[in-house]
Amino acid sequence: MAKSVLISTASINSHYPSNIGIVLCGHGSRDPQAVEEFINVVNKLKSRIPNIPVTFGFLEFNRPIITEALDQIRTMGVERVIALPAMLFAAGHTKNDIPAVLNKYSAEHGLPIQYGRELGLNSLMIGAAGARIKEIIDSNPVFPISETLLVVAGRGSSDPDANSNVCKITRMLVEGFGFGWGETVYSGVTFPLVDPGLRHALKLGFKRVVLLPYFLFSGVLVTRVRDHSMRVANDNPNVEFLNASYLSDQDLVIDTFMERIQEVFNGDNFMNCALCKYRSNLLGFESEVGHEQISHHDHVEGCLDICSENKSHEHSHEHFPYPHAEHPLGPVTLRSLNKSQI
Repeated sequence: MAKSVLISTASINSHYPSNIGIVLCGHGSRDPQAVEEFINVVNKLKSRIPNIPVTFGFLEFNRPIITEALDQIRTMGVERVIALPAMLFAAGHTKNDIPAVLNKYSAEHGLPIQYGRELGLNSLMIGAAGARIKEIIDSNPVFPISETLLVVAGRGSSDPDANSNVCKITRMLVEGFGFGWGETVYSGVTFPLVDPGLRHALKLGFKRVVLLPYFLFSGVLVTRVRDHSMRVANDNPNVEFLNASYLSDQDLVIDTFMERIQEVFNGDNFMNCALCKYRSNLLGFESEVGHEQISHHDHVEGCLDICSENKSHEHSHEHFPYPHAEHPLGPVTLRSLNKSQI
């Protein structure tokens, strides 16, 4: 796979049209470290394709917003844009919010914009996650993998397709390393959440746990995962908890971005819509089929203050209500916690 990525890099640099540019679309974060990490990924991508203009923009919290990034790249003489979502999986932000911004801008300015795929599931991303696990294993080599529980913590979404992808990552890592068992938990929205999920998983009897936060960057949700796992660890002093790092700018992540760019050039940038709740009659989410492709971020683009006041970001947009919001292992468990704890 590394060889194919190198070939793609050479091909992109030598054969790209001179009027094309790339915009990396991030979510944005209240955490300055997360923003710095995102920009570092952008810079690594730039170093791979120095002959192509690359800019970046955010959905919310930070500037430049995506439309400002598009304005910037137009001033560079770009006449065609490849926009890449800097997202692990295709949920609401990737399927609706970012495309709505891009479609509106394209129509208003007559700028052709080709939308690439999310990072998604491939051998590169599994390898990137595996590299983070290997780092923590190598630093604690005394315990046998077969007697260790792997817990992968995903972001959590109201889109079951995105949630299921985290489960697949878990299984691929369990079989790849030979862990004794694997469980998947989430930082919010769906179930099981980190705290109740870990407590149930510990009933299996494992005395060592490797926790992998399957996130691109630092931020509020990674902090939540760490805080909740620490609380469970403190309540179970007989269990050894090892915390792996999130993905960040791991080289295989950058390789995947390169692969997504190459897909656009090849005309192969197709999303998997077979389990999309907006496009298929998915069990439990039937009412959302055909939902209009609109952005829920227009009122908060680039603004940190609005989203940090009054109510949490997760509940500040008008999405369809998540059908399992009252699940005993899900979001309802957060209501008893102080806001500072989540």
